[in-house]
Amino acid sequence: MTRVYESRKRILVTGGAGFLGSHLIDRLLEQGHEVLCVDNLFTGTKRNLDHLHANPHFEFMRHDVTMPLYVEVDEIYNLACPASPVHYQHDPIQTTKTSVHGAINMLGLAKRLRCKIMQASTSEVYGDPTVHPQKEEYWGNVNPIGIRACYDEGKRCAETLFFDYHRTLGLPIKVARIFNTYGPRMHHADGRVVSNFIIQALCNDPISIYGDGSQTRSFCFADDMVSGFIKLMESDGDVTGPINLGNPHEITIRELAERVISMTGSTSHIVSRPLPADDPLQRQPDITKARSTLGWEPNVALEDGLGRTIEYFRKRLKELTLA
Repeated sequence: MTRVYESRKRILVTGGAGFLGSHLIDRLLEQGHEVLCVDNLFTGTKRNLDHLHANPHFEFMRHDVTMPLYVEVDEIYNLACPASPVHYQHDPIQTTKTSVHGAINMLGLAKRLRCKIMQASTSEVYGDPTVHPQKEEYWGNVNPIGIRACYDEGKRCAETLFFDYHRTLGLPIKVARIFNTYGPRMHHADGRVVSNFIIQALCNDPISIYGDGSQTRSFCFADDMVSGFIKLMESDGDVTGPINLGNPHEITIRELAERVISMTGSTSHIVSRPLPADDPLQRQPDITKARSTLGWEPNVALEDGLGRTIEYFRKRLKELTLA
């Protein structure tokens, strides 16, 4: 018990009521740390945290990271930002403010505390890539005035801020570029392809694919992603990133739809919709750096992860029906 207490940290997770944030908090608490979750509940939900309220090492604070925060912690994971197109395009100005002002405020807090801070960046910084798979050295192909720019450019600016704080002030930073991630606790109406397909299949509704479905994505299960976050945070001080975290196994959107239909036993059929503006045609991480630097790579096969996610949404749909 003494060893656990001596190694215990007080860790701030912004956006902790969200899909990935809540899984990260679970893992940190399992490791014996104290966790302060900060979230304004714009896209996150307290339902993701209900199982933690009796835990004496967990604390929730409703707060918007675009406003300064004054707390005492040992580490910061900055995950606060809407991450699905449906949510981040709902209020694009606020999305940009969350990425940029949120980064400034969290970096200011880390500067005062002289603590490590990890930025949850995104593969969207690569835009619609002309390089495949995407390496960290690739600068990206982003439309700075498109409908996705509030998120893409907001995250790119946040990375700029992190590295300027590191270069000018010596602040210990970590930057993770997150590729498509899925799993239990995804929002049922977030518009992401995995949640969309599963909900439509379970309801036996037509499954909507955009374009002909030949565009590709690479899907990483939440448990694997959280392991990557923690390995990055615990890595040597000279490891700043940016570092790609994702599953390099590439699959077309149509193949994913067919697999979900098969696994759910659905009677759904596939229908095509117009391709959204600036939707990337290919997305696959090169995780060579994560493998060599962190000793990390995903372990959960798509079939297994989809099975667990489907079961989560079966239960969630029953709850929504009874509500």
